[in-house]
Amino acid sequence: MKFTANSNVLLSHLQAISRVINTKNTLQILDNFLFELAGNQLTMIATDMETTMITHMEVGEVEGEGKVAVASRLLLETLREFSDQSLTFEINDSNLSMVIKSDNGFYNFIGQNGDEFPRLPEMEEETTQEMILPVETLESGINKTLFSAADDELRPVMNGVYFDILPESLTLVATDAHKLVRYLTNFSELKLSEGTENAGFILPKKPANMLKSVLPKESGDVVVKFDSKNIHFQLANYTLICRQIEGNFPNYNMVIPKSSQFKLIVDRVSLLNALRRVSVFSNQANNLVKLDIQNNQIIVSAQDIDFSISAEETIDCQFNEEDMKIGFKSVFLIEILSNLSSGDIEIGLTDPSRAGIIVPVDSDESGEILMLLMPMLLND
Repeated sequence: MKFTANSNVLLSHLQAISRVINTKNTLQILDNFLFELAGNQLTMIATDMETTMITHMEVGEVEGEGKVAVASRLLLETLREFSDQSLTFEINDSNLSMVIKSDNGFYNFIGQNGDEFPRLPEMEEETTQEMILPVETLESGINKTLFSAADDELRPVMNGVYFDILPESLTLVATDAHKLVRYLTNFSELKLSEGTENAGFILPKKPANMLKSVLPKESGDVVVKFDSKNIHFQLANYTLICRQIEGNFPNYNMVIPKSSQFKLIVDRVSLLNALRRVSVFSNQANNLVKLDIQNNQIIVSAQDIDFSISAEETIDCQFNEEDMKIGFKSVFLIEILSNLSSGDIEIGLTDPSRAGIIVPVDSDESGEILMLLMPMLLND
């Protein structure tokens, strides 16, 4: 088996799928990439048994066909050191030895039997459902929600992004019980399998991060197939297959208040920068910052009594209601504001013990986003 490939193109594909591979694997074969050569197409696969990433590229000067497993770390470290050039790969089908020939030298690898590589998970045809959506929609939805997913061993259903699918809408939701993000996508045509009235699945954080890294390189549509166990994302240059998180996602609509008694409008960047400065002086145990809202101003303050430090900053806002004081965990509030792009934001409040609803004032062409943050009780 023999082929030639551009070093930079091959490296780009392998780096994208290498993020699937764990640093420590129970099966040694999982430390490898699987190369499959058929015609002038080279298919490359990486897996950790739960998530599988597949990509392909055209190669030249092909002789023979077959498959071989190649040590991922050794191959990546070698390719990183090459300038942009054509490399020749020669694989001995009998003993699986591999030689990579460059302009100035050659490099010997020992491959493994490709048949030992785990098989791709198969979808249940009877229960498989499918939807087609633009790459930009999926990219925007994952980018806006993933940061809010939990790391909770006791409640694994919250450790991912929930896709709530209806014939006329797709909503992505993530929550860690302290903050929640709901992103209602906005595009004209959601193609679902015939007869599908509603469906859904929970995408784990690892494959979601994998998608987040490759979606900016893609264009066109994404074909998403899913059954009761697996999810299959088909892109132009990449395929991702993963196990979905089993269980029922919490009823997020029950958590979101139908309306807020008071509405505050403030420049997002001004509030974000003030929080970043003031939060340095907050108690390291709880990261509490206090918002004292009065006379169209927000007094942002924090203190750490143990170290006798404190900070206070005032920014302008629009708030013509009764004065209110409310506390938030600064890390969460900063995270939420950092994942919005609007100039001004609206914060819906009812009282200091109920969740604040944060939405952008400027409409987003790609969808409608709502973020919820639970407050922290103040001592005064």
